[in-house]
Amino acid sequence: MEYYTLGNTGLKVSRLALGTMTFGDDWGWGADEANARQLFDTYLEAGGNFIDTADLYTNGNSERMLGRFIKDSGTRDRTIVTTKFSYNGEPGNPNAGGNGRKNIMRAVEGSLQRLDTDYIDIYMLHTWDRVTPAGEVMRTLDDLVRSGKVRYVALSDIPAWYAAQAQTLAFERHLEPICTMQLEYSLAERNIEFEFTALAKALGMGIMVWSPLASGLLSGKYKPSEEGVEGSGRLATLANSGNPAFNKFTEKNWAIATELEAVAKELNRSMAQVALNWVVNRPAVASVIVGATKLHQLQDNLGALEFEIPAELQERLDLVSRPETRFPYSFFESTLQGMITGGATVGDKPSSY
Repeated sequence: MEYYTLGNTGLKVSRLALGTMTFGDDWGWGADEANARQLFDTYLEAGGNFIDTADLYTNGNSERMLGRFIKDSGTRDRTIVTTKFSYNGEPGNPNAGGNGRKNIMRAVEGSLQRLDTDYIDIYMLHTWDRVTPAGEVMRTLDDLVRSGKVRYVALSDIPAWYAAQAQTLAFERHLEPICTMQLEYSLAERNIEFEFTALAKALGMGIMVWSPLASGLLSGKYKPSEEGVEGSGRLATLANSGNPAFNKFTEKNWAIATELEAVAKELNRSMAQVALNWVVNRPAVASVIVGATKLHQLQDNLGALEFEIPAELQERLDLVSRPETRFPYSFFESTLQGMITGGATVGDKPSSY
């Protein structure tokens, strides 16, 4: 396993992180405790040290299981635990969710208790609530760092302007800065490339990828060369759940899966390994979350770093998955940029500049 420093910090994380949203079968499709422990042990044995959970994953049982596994294995110093707040577990109580100071202070105590730990390595805002000012979030997170309950702070599923504002406030007010942004990214979801990649590089935030297999679409379970695949699996079950992360059955995505299947055959690798390899090597990506309910799935995923995708095959994947460029991003492409430079070629600085 290789390790990258996370954003502009000295924290060294493995390039593949273990997602634990599947720890617990409360939602009908996860792993029971025995299987989850096997996944945890296998990940650590492979050299992984970066584990992701959230307060409401499987109704809190993900955090509870993870806490037990870490304690039983004696690996608290070795593991980097990320957990999140934002979602409400108390219907009717508006302050039991969201990103306001009251909920953050409430939520962190619950996570510490469930994880059975004195501190959280990375505490992350789970989703923008459209209400709480960035200054309130960053001030509260900084207080948690100063108290010793949290080591680093992060954001997930936020607008680029909000992340930029939060990081700028942290710099200007000498608060704990954001070390990572956790965002959906895959061959089937590349929209973060329009702003977030440049934002991460400019303001020192590594990208932590969730759903690199497009909620299972790119895992190999759905093969366009075979018939009847659309009606099977978790993705099909949750396609109409109202969560946009599971709305993957589109004509373009089937074209992506078709090309991925062909490339994987040429490389003699699984579709999942090729899809993970593609995303883990994208600009600004520090770590990619892999999740599984079965041991063989995780073992296959862990092989994603063992090879390189040749340039020709990389280009085929890039082309079939390229997102549509919409306003204002269409103004930043080469034709109009040439009008700005008077036709002169102005390239990026070399990496050693």
